[in-house]
Amino acid sequence: MATNANWTIIFDDKLIVKNYAEGAEGGIGYKIDDDTFWSDSKFSNIWAIQHGTSNTSDEVEHRDETPHCSYADANLGDISQFSNRWDSAHLAQLQSDWDNDNLRIEDPEGEDPPVFRDETEAEKISRLGARPTSYSS
Repeated sequence: MATNANWTIIFDDKLIVKNYAEGAEGGIGYKIDDDTFWSDSKFSNIWAIQHGTSNTSDEVEHRDETPHCSYADANLGDISQFSNRWDSAHLAQLQSDWDNDNLRIEDPEGEDPPVFRDETEAEKISRLGARPTSYSS
């Protein structure tokens, strides 16, 4: 199987990994729970895909003895069917991270005992930027 791919797809695990994700030392993968997608007949003999490698003849690994082949030769459709699902999962993760990154602020400072409040939405946006609303690889 090819290495150093941009995308790794592992069918038994329903896993899509973006190997060049922003700021990541390694790949970032998401399990995609969509049985209808994974059970498509065109994937029935596919074990794994390593897309975007320097050795394109070794991108698709089959379950049987079929020789490894390029993604294009496997006739599986556009890689965006995987990258779009990864993008959706990644956006959901970015939104969850943003939603759960909340501060308690001492207000007013110096009170004894201290009084805390939740940061306002404006303070949160100033600190983190706007909540992510889209993501595209």
